[in-house]
Amino acid sequence: MKRILSLTLFLFFALQLSASYLLIPMDESQKNHLKAYGIAYWVLTMDVEVDWLLNYRGGSFMVKHAKQIEDEMLIRGVSFEVIPDARSSAILREIANPESNTDVVKLNKAPKMVVYSPAGKQPWDDAVTLVLTYAEIPYDIVYDTEVIQGKLPLYDWLHLHHEDFTGQYGRFYANYRNHSWYREQVRENEQTASELGFSKVSDLKLYVAQKIKEFTAGGGFLFSMCSGTDSYDIALAAAEIDICEKMFDGDGSTPDYNSKLNYDNTFAFENFLLKTNPMEYEFSNIDATPIHANTPQFKDKFTLFEFSAKWDPVPTMLCQNHTQIINGFMGQTTAYDKRYIKSDVLVMGESKAMGSARYIHGQYGKGTWTFYGGHDPEDYQHYVGDPPTDLNLHPNSPGYRLILNNVLFPAAKKKKQKT
Repeated sequence: MKRILSLTLFLFFALQLSASYLLIPMDESQKNHLKAYGIAYWVLTMDVEVDWLLNYRGGSFMVKHAKQIEDEMLIRGVSFEVIPDARSSAILREIANPESNTDVVKLNKAPKMVVYSPAGKQPWDDAVTLVLTYAEIPYDIVYDTEVIQGKLPLYDWLHLHHEDFTGQYGRFYANYRNHSWYREQVRENEQTASELGFSKVSDLKLYVAQKIKEFTAGGGFLFSMCSGTDSYDIALAAAEIDICEKMFDGDGSTPDYNSKLNYDNTFAFENFLLKTNPMEYEFSNIDATPIHANTPQFKDKFTLFEFSAKWDPVPTMLCQNHTQIINGFMGQTTAYDKRYIKSDVLVMGESKAMGSARYIHGQYGKGTWTFYGGHDPEDYQHYVGDPPTDLNLHPNSPGYRLILNNVLFPAAKKKKQKT
């Protein structure tokens, strides 16, 4: 009788302690933050809902327990906690407390990812494709031809690889015009433009930029870094004029083109002026690289803003991290001079002392866009020809986490607007 009673009590307590949920912490206890995002994405591909616990332990994830998910986290080296149903309920009650700046967002769909990138090898890498690959998040690649063919609406989320939408080949002319990779890039772009019916590369790139704008207006999620941000807006502002000098497109530019820019066409920036010297490795005064270049590396940091999780879930999602202070990093476009950012743009990360914004966000039509300055969050000065960053050495990178917040953002179930 005692043995039966003991067994009954054992089974009772075993059931009470049985695993009901998997908590994936995203604070300092997480061994691999970047692959944790990959796990969340992978779970969504199986039509399993994920709870994103905003501002709870660094933006943790919670999902109903399944042995398959637990095994996958062990394989990928992601930290997790097996918690009973009572503990998950207690966490949700804690998060729901009106005095706590926390909330829960339901992730219920794995967004279809695409990267706008040339097929040929470039003498630089791209932080987004590096981290998507490392996190094991699948993505397709499109370039000008596929955009012209109307394939963007097939996707939910679009990243613009390190790109120059102005037709000036990245303003690399002064230093690299005799390099084989530069000449090949020019040849390939001119050939593609001709095949697609455009007389100049700048005309093709403008058309592509406008198709990307349509994608965003239709509800797409646009994410871009480095020169893929300001060069995009510059192309839109210069839609009715020619800002390319003869070495770029074979003819001269529009006289006094700085006075003819149309800032109404842009997403993020206004009142900026373009650099008129084609030998200068800079597009405009939007870029705050000169300010950052004169700042010691150990002082070059930016701070993420804290938003209300219950009232401003979008920027809260995009800023989830285990630290609010992020090490800065350079790029062709390092950061944005705040004097040229439109008033309706949301600044999510800034270097206040330098007057620059690093991480900005806005809406356009039914969609959203996010611009992130700099080239590689774990390589302070990444030069042309440098090897790609090995993310096995940076599994907890807060700078790369911001990219992956944007990847999961489209998966969030839309909330009704609070009034």
